[in-house]
Amino acid sequence: MVFSSHIFLFYFLPLVLLAYYALPFRGRTALIALASYVFYGWANPWWAVIMFFGSSVDYFCGLALVRLSGLPDVGGLPPVIGPQVERTTAMKAVLTTSIVMNLGLLAVFKYTGFVAENVNALGSMLGLGERVVPVLHLVLPVGISFYTFKAMSYAIDVYRGEARPMRRFTDYMCFEAFFPDLVAGPIIRYAALEEQMRVRQHTVEKFARGVAFFGFGMGKKILLANPMGHLADTAFSGGAQHFYDAWVGVVAYAFQIYFDFSGYSDMAIGLALMLGFVLIQNFDSPYKSHGITEFWRRWHISLSTWLRDYLYVPLGGNRKGSRRTYVNLMVVMLLGGLWHGASWNFIIWGGIHGTMLALERKLGPRHPLKRLPPALQVASTFIIVCLSWVFFRAKTLGQATTYFASLFGLSPVSPASDVVAGAMYSPYYGAVLALCAVVVWGMPNTWEFTNRLSMPRAAYALVTLGLATLLMWTQTTNPFLYFQF
Repeated sequence: MVFSSHIFLFYFLPLVLLAYYALPFRGRTALIALASYVFYGWANPWWAVIMFFGSSVDYFCGLALVRLSGLPDVGGLPPVIGPQVERTTAMKAVLTTSIVMNLGLLAVFKYTGFVAENVNALGSMLGLGERVVPVLHLVLPVGISFYTFKAMSYAIDVYRGEARPMRRFTDYMCFEAFFPDLVAGPIIRYAALEEQMRVRQHTVEKFARGVAFFGFGMGKKILLANPMGHLADTAFSGGAQHFYDAWVGVVAYAFQIYFDFSGYSDMAIGLALMLGFVLIQNFDSPYKSHGITEFWRRWHISLSTWLRDYLYVPLGGNRKGSRRTYVNLMVVMLLGGLWHGASWNFIIWGGIHGTMLALERKLGPRHPLKRLPPALQVASTFIIVCLSWVFFRAKTLGQATTYFASLFGLSPVSPASDVVAGAMYSPYYGAVLALCAVVVWGMPNTWEFTNRLSMPRAAYALVTLGLATLLMWTQTTNPFLYFQF
């Protein structure tokens, strides 16, 4: 089920909200859990079965950690496993079970085909034949990367003593399957949501801000991201082309992925607020960044902080010397690229960002970008990000290299380039492209804009939601880009 669909807007969401506020507090988490499984299993019920299996294992791992700690309940609640408790071999085994199970499910569905294809390619090079191992073509469950990382945070946070486990099974199912952030984030750490599962406030102000978030997110998706998607799809499917057409296409894709993904995050945050939950900010005007390090503090914040806390810091972070720091940065970004998709393109994308992060850290104030005026720093960072998006968007490495060559006028122009240009340039798409630039660099982000929700701002959000809903009927189904991850 997609947020920007009539089934969700006119049937699912109203029914869930009516039932939610009609029930007593203890029944609300069970309702969210049930509704979330309906939401997720709408397209394919087997995806809900897979998630239920993984969630069940994680739930029992949390209870096992508490039992092995030997701590008694406190005030009727499971205890927090503090630093005074020795982490025994049995507790480490339980934690390992949860992590291996989650990563195992992710690996089976997302990476077995990629590994098999590369093994076969290597076998062919070595003369071992073209089919050394069979290639399995499994349907990737929507959002499995997101809810896998979310699930891993549960056992890790309980083990570290950063949060208490959940006693009620329906409470854990509500956390893990929470439909607002289920398939495309933000990736909510368990420690950040644990207390809200037990205690949260429901106010008119919070609900109104949730509606505003949802309205602006809907507008980003329908009014901005989808038209930019048309330009990007046309450019990337056109083969070698004029350099200016290629640049329009990659800038359009930069706008598309930002408004598509941040739009989903806005809608998720808004839906959560309507249900009384407060999620974290996931985007903070990333294209206003003055460097790649700042970009990753502003882009997909929930993923970058997850990778920092659960991967970069355990690897040693910056505590083991500069050389180890650069290696850790590269490893984290390469794995971050691989998290997005089983493709060499994503690995290269992660490698580009890892290299830029290492260079900025090594050079510090001596970095060439730091010597530019602030506006040129922002422009240069945006160009670097756009160049990396080529590998993120292209379907194959060959398509990425051809497109990269077109950006710099190094590739013979395809005879179809004029047809591509004709499909790209129109007053409508030009106006939306300009509007995207104004919103990106000239306006506050949704979090800032809704922080003090005045009547004019609330009216603006409702008008945006109404216009987006009307235009939704004129567009074909266009799922959010990050559903594929």
